[in-house]
Amino acid sequence: MTRTVPFLGGDPRSPTPVGTFAVDWTAQNHPRREFDADMPFSVFFAPGGIAFHEGPLERPSAGCVHLGRPDAVAFFDALEVGDRVQVRRPS
Repeated sequence: MTRTVPFLGGDPRSPTPVGTFAVDWTAQNHPRREFDADMPFSVFFAPGGIAFHEGPLERPSAGCVHLGRPDAVAFFDALEVGDRVQVRRPS
């Protein structure tokens, strides 16, 4: 399955890693204590707790991939541990 979606990655101090990764684990609502924030529909794919998850598309993350709710739910529902995912910089 290929799904290209709008997203917002990390800020310059915490950039989102780019490349091809395998899904490590998922959590429907992961509390991120160090940022006092929830990460709904999280799909973890890179070291350091980096995930695709629902988040504001107008505010950079601390390295994660912020998605709108419909896209976050679609990824969460479709991806399983071990599935390959790719993160690319917008062209």
